[in-house]
Amino acid sequence: MAKLPDTLRIYAIGDIHGRADLLEVLFDKIAIAERERPKARSHMVFLGDYIDRGPDSHGVIELLLHGLPAGLAGDFLLGNHEQMMLDALADEDALGLWIANGGAVALQSYARAARASGDRREEWVALRELVPPEHLDFLERLQFYVEYGGYCFTHAGLRPGVPLDRQDPHDLVWIRKPFLDHKGSFGRVVVHGHTPVPSPEVHPNRIAIDTGAVFTDRLTALVLEGERQEFIQT
Repeated sequence: MAKLPDTLRIYAIGDIHGRADLLEVLFDKIAIAERERPKARSHMVFLGDYIDRGPDSHGVIELLLHGLPAGLAGDFLLGNHEQMMLDALADEDALGLWIANGGAVALQSYARAARASGDRREEWVALRELVPPEHLDFLERLQFYVEYGGYCFTHAGLRPGVPLDRQDPHDLVWIRKPFLDHKGSFGRVVVHGHTPVPSPEVHPNRIAIDTGAVFTDRLTALVLEGERQEFIQT
């Protein structure tokens, strides 16, 4: 069974998708948990897909930058939606894919009330002007994976049979079926989001915690401590 060092507690947070309201509620619950059970070292890992679909992508990034609970620090991983936004910021031709996958709502949150005009050039210029440099720097520094104890944390999953340090970055943020269907070991338990599930799924080789917050109002944190695995939800 995977475990963490005795002095460490990890809170892993699933896909937020613009639901700053739920993130605030979850942070309050984590702060309460920290007061009730202080730990020598508690740390947060965010699995990506902070933006798109939900109403307040801007607010989510602000909370991640300035509002973590109880003075905790965090690792922030890259999701496929952040990758699409970065691609759109860099290349006007990539804007359409992002807009079609929930980016229009994120753009609105940055514009503070506008609707997508249908003019791709206008939208692209607006996006580049509206995203604060601090948010862009945050997006550009997102990691593909982190490891703690017997766990690996990444957005989408791993390609079976490929060592962790040789994984294709595209797989880490996009993979589904080859990873989800694999029953063998990955050398560590993989904690991931990306593919929504009705409730958290604990498998021998992976733990899925994207509970579709933008549609279900259930944002999930996996709490890991020693060999214990618990969940906090909104």
